[in-house]
Amino acid sequence: MTRAWVVFLVAFLAACAKPGAGDVLSGGESMLKLRSAQTRAFETTDRNRVMRGVVATLQDLGFMVTGADAALGTVSGRKFTADSAGQIYELRVTVTVRPRDERQMLVRANAEFNNKPVEDPAAYQNFFNALGRSIFLAANQAD
Repeated sequence: MTRAWVVFLVAFLAACAKPGAGDVLSGGESMLKLRSAQTRAFETTDRNRVMRGVVATLQDLGFMVTGADAALGTVSGRKFTADSAGQIYELRVTVTVRPRDERQMLVRANAEFNNKPVEDPAAYQNFFNALGRSIFLAANQAD
């Protein structure tokens, strides 16, 4: 397993959701911070390259891709893990790719751990770091 995958998994497993903190209707500064952590702009106009990068990154991180829609720009995946006591945990992620402007694509990842939103910015940072490497390698034909 790669170091990035281990860090990504640990960050997701350690993330705790506060009741009501993810309530969309309540808004507030915490929602803005979360959205900021979940979103990253990439310097490319090639939506398909970014979509392929998202799929490859999720697979590299051990996710099973459960859906991908190029027209909508969405990719979904899930992963199951178990602890030493046999307790099963589910991690789900949905990633949306859309144009930001004429030079950039905007990528937003939304993750849930056991049906609770992942609010730890480090988990999203790890995903975006891996995605950035994947897009860079694809752009430079270095598979």
